[in-house]
Amino acid sequence: FTYSTPTQQHNTHTNTHTMEPQIRHYTKADFIETKTGNKVSRQSVLCGSQNIRMQGNSIIMPGVVVRGDLAAIAIGRFTTVGKNSVLRPSYKRFKGDIAYFPTQIGSYVTIGDSCVVAAATIGSHVAIGANSIVSRGCVLMDCCCVEPGTVLPPNSVVPPYSIAFGHPVRIGGELSEGFQEEQEMLAMDAYSSFRAGP
Repeated sequence: FTYSTPTQQHNTHTNTHTMEPQIRHYTKADFIETKTGNKVSRQSVLCGSQNIRMQGNSIIMPGVVVRGDLAAIAIGRFTTVGKNSVLRPSYKRFKGDIAYFPTQIGSYVTIGDSCVVAAATIGSHVAIGANSIVSRGCVLMDCCCVEPGTVLPPNSVVPPYSIAFGHPVRIGGELSEGFQEEQEMLAMDAYSSFRAGP
């Protein structure tokens, strides 16, 4: 599963809405499909699954680790977590101890392969490119983009319609007004094109 951010796709295609999504087949025995349509790889690790809430129509790819054993993690609809990524709650140090806090991830979020995400909050319509690190306490507002390979230091805030990129990170650029609709469509296509093989 390779994911290109909407800004990359916009640069290569003039109109992403007319493109048909490429069908990606998976072996049915390799994924668990829940009543709400979530597709969770049997090769993923969901620690503390009773603390992991997925609203539906989301995909957890092979090699993903979700650390619900540390604190609650809520994931919205049509969210894809790419291969070998790690989702864990945000934390703070208090007098030598570590306190973990619940994490909220919105809907229509795409997290690329091999990311480490410990954000406090990720809004809806957010694209996180492959090999990115979103450190503890970060807040990614609705409709923003983290380019591949970006490292967000602790407690960073990525405002709506902005792009975070690089290491050290820079936050700039401005996403088009159509980004929300484009990201929603990409997230829904990622789900609908991911089908059990024949």
